[in-house]
Amino acid sequence: MECTDDTSWVPFISNDAIAHDTQSVTVGSAEMFRQGLVRVRFNRGHEDVVEVGQLVGQSMDPSRTIADRLGRGKVPDTPERLAVVRGRQPGLERNGVDGPDTRWGTPKIAILPRADTTFSSSFSHVADTFAPPLAVAAPAPGRSVRIGNSVYPVVLPKIRDSRLHVAMVVITLHTLGQVGLGFHVSVPQILSAILTTALLQVGITFYQTRAFVWPASAMLTGSGIALILRVPSTPVGDHWTFHKWWMFSAIAAFSLLTKFVVRKGGSHVFNPSNVGLVIAFIVLGSSQVEPLDFWWAPLSNPSMVIAYAVILIGGSLVTRRLGLLATVISFWLVLSAGTAVNAAAGQCFTARWAFAPVCGSALWTTIVTSPEILIFTYFMITDPRTTPKGRVGRTLFGALVGIVCVILMAPQDTEFGAKVALLAGLTIMTAVRPLLERVVPEPDSPADTLRGWTRTVVNGPDTQVTTAVRTRRAATLGVVALLVVGGLSFGARTTQGVLAGEPENLIGRLSTRIDPATFPDITVDEEVMNWNHEIDVVGAQAIVLTLAENLALESQAILEGDDALLTAVTHGDRLDSMRARLSESASIGRTVTDNYTIDRVRVTLLVPFGRQDGLSLGMISEGTVTTEIRNANGEVVSSSSAPFETMWAMRRATGARWLTVAELPPTDRP
Repeated sequence: MECTDDTSWVPFISNDAIAHDTQSVTVGSAEMFRQGLVRVRFNRGHEDVVEVGQLVGQSMDPSRTIADRLGRGKVPDTPERLAVVRGRQPGLERNGVDGPDTRWGTPKIAILPRADTTFSSSFSHVADTFAPPLAVAAPAPGRSVRIGNSVYPVVLPKIRDSRLHVAMVVITLHTLGQVGLGFHVSVPQILSAILTTALLQVGITFYQTRAFVWPASAMLTGSGIALILRVPSTPVGDHWTFHKWWMFSAIAAFSLLTKFVVRKGGSHVFNPSNVGLVIAFIVLGSSQVEPLDFWWAPLSNPSMVIAYAVILIGGSLVTRRLGLLATVISFWLVLSAGTAVNAAAGQCFTARWAFAPVCGSALWTTIVTSPEILIFTYFMITDPRTTPKGRVGRTLFGALVGIVCVILMAPQDTEFGAKVALLAGLTIMTAVRPLLERVVPEPDSPADTLRGWTRTVVNGPDTQVTTAVRTRRAATLGVVALLVVGGLSFGARTTQGVLAGEPENLIGRLSTRIDPATFPDITVDEEVMNWNHEIDVVGAQAIVLTLAENLALESQAILEGDDALLTAVTHGDRLDSMRARLSESASIGRTVTDNYTIDRVRVTLLVPFGRQDGLSLGMISEGTVTTEIRNANGEVVSSSSAPFETMWAMRRATGARWLTVAELPPTDRP
């Protein structure tokens, strides 16, 4: 290779230079090439590690790299002299650009002659496996580090690298979560995930390439894990706790390592953070880990508005630049339509941020506008390494991810289950992506348009198709659509058991009626009204009345041995404890009941951690309790009264009625 000026050598090589001068370009290893790096040996004897330049003129899609095109045999055949440039390659007339492309600035050019050699076997072996979302910035002259007698290149990201833009969005969300949204994750937990993946990637890349490469992708994996992963036992409000930091580190490390272990054709199969989170949630369960909530805070919170703006604007800019906006749109449209079917069919799920099961229009709005769903849509589905390359392939991929997600979500009756199903939908589709790529048009081919592909699907390969054939094919597509909708409806109906109608004639079961005019003194914490403005002092009166009725009906159920009545007014831990008392009464032939007179109630907010089963109201109550013991004949054999102070947790766990779900010490607030 002749170079007119050694000082003009810089880290970008035109695709044509690589294609036609392979004697001077070698691949140190497959992993080195996947990082976007190759070794160039000059005829004057020195070598350098440089970056594979992106195609200009043929395609402005940053994810369409030279290696991807060469892997499909599309090698440019222009005989003109080719160039190595500083920063960007100039326009090449034979590549479809009329003159130099001034958008890239003024290049510094070193003229290279065309070589008649072909690709070396080592280069062609990895050419079809390399398709990074953006090329990694190569070391500029002098950017290196000396360790002992060896000098190693240092590769840092460029400011135009979209991975840096995604990182800015995620860091902003982490910051908002800490200062304004009350994210249940600490700074050390976040850093442990990011640092673990960064160190692992640096070590692995150095071992394979003998270069220190900035681990941009790995750090995105770690920050993504920390953004979505939650450990329920983390102390609330402690931003600097190291509680179970090792769990974040371990899950992040496992996620990153899947990138190097689960591979096909020299490239990783799954989105690392996606598959790592899915496996963690399934294996460890909701008692150990849980995903970020669908809903973070009321829209009255300014941080929530800022978070929406950051996700929507940042995500749209990044995905548009990567040519993946069609994937985002197709997924969101299918998810919206499928969720509407699920909601209409009766799907509901309980969520810890909601007082009642989320159903109907509330379910549709929650999922479709959820900031977590938007993060999933913009930054997890759109990993260029795990999505198809062509326009049709990417659009269909997004739509199919949406279909799989809503099918998996349909039978879920908890927020935890719905979120794991959502994440698992992407895991499944990335696994079958190679099959999808076999049936979609060749990327960048004339057939790679939605209109042309749709016409081919309906008409088949024939150019002349009769009306009868079109009708049969359209009917087949309609039947498939009906089967999908029917499956969603069936799955959604399986969750209707989470709802229970108001038990009939509950008040008529009371032996003593509660007088609504004798309300105790009621105070309502401000945080309760912030979550639900309808629960002020007046609104709380109805809930306090329900509490008094529930307590009276509990005693009635114990006296009558009626488990169904207990189920109508209690739930969760409270139901378990009352059933234990009912069983004990039946075994010893003696019943113990408590009759409460409540003087004061303070209504506070309980956000349970460890089980995503809904917000609860803490009814901190004071008054007098009368305990009566009856024999087998129902006669009172002893009675005693004493003051009490306790907290009953109440929640709309199964429907419209507020149920008593637990009794806690008055100071035992999460």
